[in-house]
Amino acid sequence: MTYLRTTALCALCALCTAPALAQDAFDLDTITVSGSLTPQELARTGASVEVIDGREAETSDTALTNRLDRLPGVNSTSNGPLGASSSIQLRGLPARYVGVRINGIDMSDPSGTQNQFNFGGLTGAGLGRIEVLKGSQSALYGSEAIGGVIDITTWRPSRDGLSGEVRAEAGAFDTKSGALSLGYRGARGEVALSYNRIDSDGFSARAGDPEDDGFEQDMLTISGEFDATDMLTVGGTVIYRDNEADFDPSLTATAGQIQTEELGLRGFARLRTGPVSHELSYAYFDIDRRDTSPGAFTPRFTGERDEISYLGSVEVGRAGTVTGGLEYTEERFTAQPVRGSNDNVAVTAEWLLPASDTVDLSLALRHDEDGDFGGKLTGRAAAVWRPADGWALRAVAGTGFRAPSLFERFSAFGDPTLKPEDSESFEIGVERTFANARIEATLFHITVDDLIDFDPGATACGSGFGCFGQVPGETTSKGLELAGEADINAFITVFGNYTYTRARNGGQQLTRTPKHDAVIGLDADLTDRLSGSFDVRHVAGVTPSAFAPAGNKVGDYTLVGVGLSHAITDNATAYIRVENLFDEDYETAGGFNTAGRSAFVGLRASF
Repeated sequence: MTYLRTTALCALCALCTAPALAQDAFDLDTITVSGSLTPQELARTGASVEVIDGREAETSDTALTNRLDRLPGVNSTSNGPLGASSSIQLRGLPARYVGVRINGIDMSDPSGTQNQFNFGGLTGAGLGRIEVLKGSQSALYGSEAIGGVIDITTWRPSRDGLSGEVRAEAGAFDTKSGALSLGYRGARGEVALSYNRIDSDGFSARAGDPEDDGFEQDMLTISGEFDATDMLTVGGTVIYRDNEADFDPSLTATAGQIQTEELGLRGFARLRTGPVSHELSYAYFDIDRRDTSPGAFTPRFTGERDEISYLGSVEVGRAGTVTGGLEYTEERFTAQPVRGSNDNVAVTAEWLLPASDTVDLSLALRHDEDGDFGGKLTGRAAAVWRPADGWALRAVAGTGFRAPSLFERFSAFGDPTLKPEDSESFEIGVERTFANARIEATLFHITVDDLIDFDPGATACGSGFGCFGQVPGETTSKGLELAGEADINAFITVFGNYTYTRARNGGQQLTRTPKHDAVIGLDADLTDRLSGSFDVRHVAGVTPSAFAPAGNKVGDYTLVGVGLSHAITDNATAYIRVENLFDEDYETAGGFNTAGRSAFVGLRASF
């Protein structure tokens, strides 16, 4: 902890001497829905939350992971082109420690080796908002939230009456995509529908193989809510995604294909009775993955999750808001010919306390009672202090856990006696807002014990090739995040961030995790109707996986992106963007290609 205190003091001193640049005031009233059990202003939460507008994510990159990569503390790895297996790391921790929710539905795959979400086919089309909540959040979200949570909301109408958006785009690798969003908002409710399709010839996933690996996907979301009475609101959402992705099963086999079908459902009822609000919800997620490759080892994986939850919140005057909840979850999976299931009951509570006009506190506790391995108690304490106008000091401490996945327990390589991994997380941060700029610094420190990993020498599963097991060692990820933005004048905004991450296990740097990750860029209004963007991302200090082939290209790289957009009318915009402008040749996963220089043109219109 000496490291944490010393670096924090240095960061505070540096921020105290930062110059006050001049521009319009930044919006401090942004609401975060993921930082607590109930929505609250971002300025009043101690948690680290990054917010991305869906329209920005839709047109700034082909894959959503490329946009997330430019956030502090976030990086991704990919096993090839669009549609290939891709994952997000938060603060150096891999995807199995990151929860992902879309419209309130847990979208992690219960049939996967670990419960994690595959970002490979997810674009920004049809998305309304993305929140990235960093640090251990098990006290709010349970298992798989040691590194943080990514909360995604699909498009919603922003004004009364009938409205919508349409987008068409084409570009590199013969990629064609289109999206349509329609919605209606009235005095008593709203309904929204979004459909998007993408089709790409892609490029070879495996290095050294000239055969292209294509991808095609359809995604449909429907959401709505209705005020049945002055006190009762009912609503729900449907998410359907169907895709096919080519891949190379081995160095010699190139005819692989994965077909994936996902269905998410959620319904809820909110009731307001005086100072108390109640929400009862049911969510269901189903995934069916088929490997149609000749001689596939496991041709089909299926996973299901049912979740019933209740959340009650009461405002207690100057004492703030107290929220409590009860949640039941059941998961099932099959990986022919094995299968397994598990259930969990959780009780949660959070107290949002405005201790004074300048101090806000959040105290959360959660108890998970697993049907097999028993109970886990986790907690989180967060605070934000605003000692003067434009200043905010934040601190968070939390504990977390990751339950062993169904595959780790019940597959041919599983061990049903596995226990959860445990974590501790600490962070302190400072934010300084000027009339025209904002700058912030955050120190973080996360440890994970009782690690679950594949042990080639283990015999508990009787596979003869090793088993998953509790392995010796402690994973520690600690580092510093710096971020800022400023309006240089009325036409140009500059932004940038830098993350240093020291993520180690057993004295070795975690693979695929950058030590240094820096971004700098600008947005400019060139004329009344023409605007441009430019950004540079440099990554350094990446260690390849032990399974990476000789001659792999995992290491330092620099990516440059540029874009132009022209407002044809007040409601229609044409744009062009170039990703990896200087055609950098690099890999994020050893032996798997990434995209070279890629240009895309598109048209977006609203009505």
